[in-house]
Amino acid sequence: MLEIDRLHTHYGPSHIVQGLDLVAAHGEVIGIFGRNGVGKTTLLKTIAGWIKPSAGEIRFAGRRIDGLSADQISRAGVGFVPEDRRIFPSLTVEENLTVAARPGRWELSSVYDLFPRLKERKGNFGNQLSGGEQQMLAVARALMTNPMLLLLDEPLEGLAPIIVEELAAALKNLSGIATILIEQHTGVALALTQDAVVIERGTIAHRAKSAEFARDAETLERYVGLKVS
Repeated sequence: MLEIDRLHTHYGPSHIVQGLDLVAAHGEVIGIFGRNGVGKTTLLKTIAGWIKPSAGEIRFAGRRIDGLSADQISRAGVGFVPEDRRIFPSLTVEENLTVAARPGRWELSSVYDLFPRLKERKGNFGNQLSGGEQQMLAVARALMTNPMLLLLDEPLEGLAPIIVEELAAALKNLSGIATILIEQHTGVALALTQDAVVIERGTIAHRAKSAEFARDAETLERYVGLKVS
């Protein structure tokens, strides 16, 4: 589904992603871990076309996408939920969901089943929602594009524990979509993913099955700097 080969990305003179290789199969859920500033978000933005790579290749569904614009990559089947959500505050929940919708499994009825809170608030404007509801809306809006690959940048950050549980339960039901997840709630992220990849200094320093990584307290502490919680 996704093949990244020797990817390099710069922010001005700063070399952020440094020769990274990554493969994601159809339906596979990969967790990206690492300390702040190691290139996790830059990687997702590069895949999504928000940042142009300096070198290397990104192939999606057999097609090179590293030279495409963000809208072309989205239309090709890559959904991206950035950390700042970027919902439209002056549109209703339903308008946010339908503005970029494409035909497929995910439509209004299915995202409302996944997020009942959004159905209850479908007439509310984006700026009338709580932070947790805005995050649900951002994920649901990405699903409405019916992606084959979903990129999630810290979807649980700053949310109340009950909302974290609710959103994590919803994410666990996204079968059939290849997903790359960045998340600081380490324990939750390891439970949601099949494979764990640790980034350090812009490249992959460690790979393991998520269940194995969760049991490896020493490696978690060394690379992530956080105990599982």
